[in-house]
Order: sequence, then C-alpha cells, then structure tokens
Amino acid sequence: MHRRIIAPGALAAASLLLAIPASAASYSPGAPGIGDPYYPYYGNGGYDVSHYDLRLQYQPKTDELQGTATILAKTTQDLSSFDLDFLLDVSDVRVNGAEAAFTTSGQHELVITPKTPLAKGTPITVVVRYSGVPSTKTAYGFNTWHRTPDGAVAADEPEAAWWWFPSNDHPSDKATYDVSVAVPDGTQAISNGTLQSTSSKLGWTRYNWRQNKPQATYLATLAIGKFDITTSTSDGGVPVVNAYSQDLGDNDGAARASVERTGEIVDWLSNYFGPYPFSSAGGYVPNTTTGYALETQTRVYYSPKQFANGSNTSVVVHELAHQWYGDDVSLKGWKDIWINEGFARYAQWLWSEHEGEGTTQQLADYVYASHPADDPFWKVEPGDPGPDNQFDIAVYDRGAAAIQALRNEVGDDAFFAILKGWPKEHAYGNASVADFQRYAEQVSGKPLAALFDTWLFQPSKPAVAAAHAVALAKPGTTVAQPKSWKKIEATNDLHDTRGH
Repeated sequence: MHRRIIAPGALAAASLLLAIPASAASYSPGAPGIGDPYYPYYGNGGYDVSHYDLRLQYQPKTDELQGTATILAKTTQDLSSFDLDFLLDVSDVRVNGAEAAFTTSGQHELVITPKTPLAKGTPITVVVRYSGVPSTKTAYGFNTWHRTPDGAVAADEPEAAWWWFPSNDHPSDKATYDVSVAVPDGTQAISNGTLQSTSSKLGWTRYNWRQNKPQATYLATLAIGKFDITTSTSDGGVPVVNAYSQDLGDNDGAARASVERTGEIVDWLSNYFGPYPFSSAGGYVPNTTTGYALETQTRVYYSPKQFANGSNTSVVVHELAHQWYGDDVSLKGWKDIWINEGFARYAQWLWSEHEGEGTTQQLADYVYASHPADDPFWKVEPGDPGPDNQFDIAVYDRGAAAIQALRNEVGDDAFFAILKGWPKEHAYGNASVADFQRYAEQVSGKPLAALFDTWLFQPSKPAVAAAHAVALAKPGTTVAQPKSWKKIEATNDLHDTRGH
C-alpha cells in the first residue's frame, strides 16, 4: 500500500550519503503508520502532537470546506520528513515558519518534507492550508463525512478526522483542540468542549470551541446545520450543551426526552466512575441517516434512528459512560476496545438495575444462557477481537459478562474501588487490557490471569462459575429475559459504522 517508487538517480544520490556526516545521515522519514496491527497505516511515527488549532470556513450549500490547521508537536526521532493523515487538497505547508515541500502517498497520507531536517526533541509548529469538498473524498472505499439537509457531520470510528483536518490519527496521540468555524448566518457550528465566543461579520458567523483536555482524534467532532440548542447545569455542577436538528420530525420528542437527561445521568455515573473528567457534557442529534451513536468527547453524536421507537436513556448511559472509559482513559491500541465497549455496556446493566428492570447478574446470566457453546458468539475474544470483529456484539455482551465475573471474583468493595479508581489512575492517558488486569489485581489483591484469559482471550464458552452452576447448568433451564433487555438490545448497532 505504501510501496515507494525509486526514482532515477536515487542510487547515485544514495552514494553521496558516504560524504554526509553521521549526524546528518541519522535523519530518516517518520513511519507512515503508528504501528497498530489492526490499522497499519493509521497514525504516523516520528512526532507527538500536543495541540490542534483549526480555523475553518464551511458552506453547507456546496459542501466546500476551507481550513488552516496549526499543529503543535514535538519530534520523537531525527526526522527528514513526516506524514499526516489527510484527504483534502493542500495548497501550502509550513514547518517552524519555513515553507515545506509536500506530496501525497497511499490512501490517506500527506507527506511533509521540512526545509531543514528536524532533530529529535524539537518543538515544531506545522501550518497546513487546505480546501475541498469532503463528501467527494474516499479512502479504502469509504467516506465518513455525513451530509445533512442543512449541513454536515464528522463523527465516525475508528476514523473521521481525515475528511476535515490533518492529524496523527490514532488514539495513542491525544491533544487539546481549538476549533473555530465560520458558517453562513442562521447556521450553527458545534464541536467538542466549551463555546468560547461567537462573532458575526458580512453574512458569516464564527463559532470558537475549545477542548482543554487531551482528546483522541476520532473523538473530535464537527456538526454544521440549523440546531435548537439547550444549555443547563447538572446538580453536580457540570455544564450541559445539547443540540437538535430542527428537522428531526417524529423523532424529535423522543430524542429530547432522552438526551435532555444527560446531566442527571452524568451525575449518576459519577457515583460509580468518579468525578466527571471534562469541562462540559452533552450531545447532539443531527438529521443523519446513519444508525449508530458515538462517544465524541463531551458532545456525543446520536443518530435519530436511536430514538425511532421512543425515548432511549440506555444509549445515553452507554455513550456517557465512555467519557470515562474510552475518552478520559483511551485505548493504547485498537485491540484494547474491550476497555471501551465492555464497560459502557456494563454501565447500561447498572442503569437497568437502577431502574428496577433487571440486575447486572440477571443480565449476565441471560447473556450466558442465550448463547449455546457452539454459537459463533463465543469464538470472538473480546480482549483482542481482531479488526473484523472490533465492534462485534460479543465485545459488548461477553465483555460485560466478563466484568460481572470480575465482580463476583473480587467482591463488591474491591470491584467498585476498581471501577472508580481506574479513570483516576490513567486520567487523560492511554491504557491496555493488560494494564487493567494489573490494576484490578493490585486493588483486589487477587491473581486474575485465569479469569481474564477465560473470559477475554479464549474462543470458547466459559465454564459455569460454581456460584451459578445450579441455576444455569440444569438441562432445559431457561433464564428469564430481564425487562431492560429489549432497550439494551436496541443499542447493539451503536458503533456499526461500516461493519468493522
């Protein structure tokens, strides 16, 4: 995919390396991928980003986006060139004030060669001027930019950034953001964090959003359209900003009846996960045709289809749980997806118990009993499901059942200490399944390798735990479906963005 063509004269040029001092010869291109085995060309090597400043202008009628991205980073090796993940048309690149050469490579790589090589540990400021029509751009056969009748939305997983800003697109390189967007008067622009200011001039209104805590690139969102925006503050003091497209039709009432409970649910989740980790909370419901929701940091994306059958607080619980498990503590690699999805699903189970619609144990037993030993469900290993099964239902349901098994093993006191302590232990950072196992062992004082292996890394149905042997092991035994099951099941396509 990234095969480089050796140009004529390259060999002759290579021979000149002998005349170059060793210090200069040590400069090499940053890798076109960050090294994630699930997505080898996502992210890039050679630098670490600390901040993205995006100054954009968008015309909904034509889907034209113009932008200047200023990226603050530091080199992690001696760099002769480096890549950004990006698809739009670039007109100018500068590195530390000097004009830089640039070209494209592979499906989504912008290759930048600075005027002078960059030594390891050098702070760099990269300015990229660009424009384009995002809906016309594809990579690997897909497009994650969603047009709406009055604008557009960028929200997808595991990638969405390429269609609207150049980035190091992997969750392991988190950064803060300033997103400034000019749109025609009467249209709004929504992004993550807090709205710092707005200003109007010559028929355009500019919205300035700030995310002041580290954020993974796939959690950055942009929504442009005509919205009804509500603001409030939770009892716990969290500012809430929600937005609803003005053309949601019959789904409008159910969407509001669900998403307007954000503040209440954030406070409730704080009892389990600790203080809410960000400066604001909320969600938005644009008029898109997708079927999924996404935990875009502080401003959750909800498809209108999530509310087609009425209000759905379970989906709100799931996405808000991600603010701790996935957003505050992000995965190290995409194989660690269980830390995101297993715990967000378990939060739905806790909500079911809170609502008196089925305990976490009843839900775990129902999952276990619903899938016979030969069901492909048990072939998926939630601890490392592979890219094709990254969002398989087993990652959610078997993943949540694994958490219940952990609870039964360590007892409630240790379990809830783990649940609350984990986001604090790795606040605003990244962690793996192995890191979580070590932390759970540390807090509980119990060896947990066998339990984690059985529930997360074996392609087979775990044996019935002794505590439930009588209830679940009798031939012909049926386990009653918890009242909340249908509501939880309705959220099963949460991240079925393109089937990966």
